[in-house]
Amino acid sequence: MGGLQVLASFDSFTLTWHYFFGQLVAGLTLGSLYALLALGYSMVYGILKLLNFAHGEVFMIGSYIGYFVLTALGGAASPDVPAVLLILLMFGAAMIGSGVLGMTVERFAYRPLRRASRIAPLISALGVSFFLQQTATLLFGSVPKQYDTFSLNNGSLFNRITIGSFAIQYMQLIVILSAGALMVALIQLVSRTQVGRAMRATSYDLEAASMMGIDVDRVIVFTFFVGSALAGAGGVMNGLIFQNVNPYIGFNAGLKAFTAAVVGGIGSIPGAMFGGLAIGVAQALATGYLSSAYQDVIVFAILVVFMLVRPSGLFGAPALQKV
Repeated sequence: MGGLQVLASFDSFTLTWHYFFGQLVAGLTLGSLYALLALGYSMVYGILKLLNFAHGEVFMIGSYIGYFVLTALGGAASPDVPAVLLILLMFGAAMIGSGVLGMTVERFAYRPLRRASRIAPLISALGVSFFLQQTATLLFGSVPKQYDTFSLNNGSLFNRITIGSFAIQYMQLIVILSAGALMVALIQLVSRTQVGRAMRATSYDLEAASMMGIDVDRVIVFTFFVGSALAGAGGVMNGLIFQNVNPYIGFNAGLKAFTAAVVGGIGSIPGAMFGGLAIGVAQALATGYLSSAYQDVIVFAILVVFMLVRPSGLFGAPALQKV
């Protein structure tokens, strides 16, 4: 009898850890998407002190671009090209298309208001957000489009790698590693290239950078392109994992990514990465151990706490007050 009790206790312990790791992996996967979006928020805010609330809709458009590339190449069930090439083409098209969209938004919605009061570009950003959302609804319909990536390679991408109580799907691993690679590439771009140095100089003091001969307009456009391209990649990842896209996915994802940027320290690239992963894990654990009804409450409660206790975020520096 004692042996049976020990065995039952061991099985319960194993199931408990298996469930925890499952929620942790789900959180890291979701957090990777939030981190890619949060990077766009932080980059734009770091240079223009602008909250680009249309960024979530760029994420949504990127997801649609990935879907249309998928269907144009035969669909997930019987693609015309190998699965690896198909996914790379989806990423490439979504990143380029979203990047161009971000540049267009900057040119026509934000640049004319660059010298206006702070509230004007914020209202413009909200207007662009609703414009893109409703345009997508009119063009693509409100019914979700199905990625159906469960059919890709006969569903092998959703098989699991299992090590003890830890298990992760190949698709989750692809999303986490892809997001990590893009984040590392961004850090290298900002820290080691000439355009990265120009971005940092413009972020520190836009007018001084202009006086030193830096083409700040070109730097700002490039920043919007890179941030939007990362959002487009996140949109494709969202479709690959969650299987569908609709015109409204960007609004909720954008709010969560904004929360992640604030938690990490808006304007900080490492902060955006950490904040995205932290918010994703918090949301997954709240869903797994409490209820899905509490996930948004937990996430936005974290936002309120940070705004009250540490508004500069974990990695951000308090704003200097000029006198």
